[in-house]
Amino acid sequence: MGRKKRALIIGCGIAGPAAALFLKRAGCEPLIYEAMPVHDDYAGLFLNVGRNGMRILQELGMDGFIRREGFEMRIMSFRSGSGKWLGRVGQPLGEPQGFTVKRGLLHSALREEAERQGIPVVFGKKLVDLHMAGGMVTACFDDGTSATGDFLVGCDGIHSRARNIILPNAPEPAYTGLISFGGFAHSTTIPHEPGVQHMVFGKKAFFGYLVRENGEIYWFGNMDYPGTPTRRDLQAFPAAEWRQRITALYRDDVEPVPEIIRLTEGEIGVYPIYDMPAQTVWHSGSAVLVGDAIHATSPNAGQGASLALEDAMMLAKCVRDIDNVEQAFAAFQALRQERVERIVRYSRSLGQRKHATHPVQVFFRDLMLPFFLKAANRHSHAWMYDYRIDWNEPVHGEEALSHVRTV
Repeated sequence: MGRKKRALIIGCGIAGPAAALFLKRAGCEPLIYEAMPVHDDYAGLFLNVGRNGMRILQELGMDGFIRREGFEMRIMSFRSGSGKWLGRVGQPLGEPQGFTVKRGLLHSALREEAERQGIPVVFGKKLVDLHMAGGMVTACFDDGTSATGDFLVGCDGIHSRARNIILPNAPEPAYTGLISFGGFAHSTTIPHEPGVQHMVFGKKAFFGYLVRENGEIYWFGNMDYPGTPTRRDLQAFPAAEWRQRITALYRDDVEPVPEIIRLTEGEIGVYPIYDMPAQTVWHSGSAVLVGDAIHATSPNAGQGASLALEDAMMLAKCVRDIDNVEQAFAAFQALRQERVERIVRYSRSLGQRKHATHPVQVFFRDLMLPFFLKAANRHSHAWMYDYRIDWNEPVHGEEALSHVRTV
């Protein structure tokens, strides 16, 4: 038996630990390097793991935790800011569309499983450069240390340093024109509806919320915001100023939206929404990019985490079945690119439909949305949620590459 390939994993969010776990199963020796000095399990808000992503977690034996801790996604109920009921989409029975879970819980579960399986996770390792020579890759960190492996997997998010190094001419992330904000509240009077997420087309901004059985509320909002703000730009405004501004946005909307803002505990998180333009190349030499580092999607379709999990499993299969890593990376891109680009486009289109304030826009939205929702119930998003990867099915490099699109 030959020497195990050493995989340098850059980033310890969702894609990084998942890739490490699958690569270990594929016979590699993964090591995870994270730029943050310590884990950040209590930061951020919440995310959706679609049923396609849940299948990946099930393959890892980790879906039970999300089912216990998460909120089932079954139905989306829509209203206007004046309270007019516009319809609902989804089914109360059968397999849920997925689960909503606090971001930190998923991060910590994946990291802890990696550590339990003996995969090293090293914090405080910010990537600054990498070098490839003799079929090996060396990652250089800002503390002066370095690590060498057979290949490197960039899992370091939408503003990926790994991408900037290995694909310096790649298109930069594109601002969608929207910012997202949200938080957590608690109420004993706002009713819990199992499996139901409430969406409100507010008079000035979009609002969504769910109520857990214990009265905890997860909520978020979206609004237009000019320029190309970074997260740091938005955080430069005092927390009290954001709370005041967001309170004013929803002051005249239907309850319980204003009440949820009033009941919000702690700071309100505020984030710009970026996604990635289509990238023609996902890899270079002994380095490859996965997840948000190469195809970040806006949160509107709730697929970012699931796509990262899918990538992790497919990449490991390609590395397992194709000995040459550059050919394995090419097969990985060929097998994933069309799907992820479709979801990025779809998610961006959802964001563009959320914000209508002109009376004419509001009239036609409220008129047409019920018909759209009925059609959505008839023509489900099976193409997105019912995607499957079979770990035991081998990857054939030539067959995979035959599906590469001409660009």
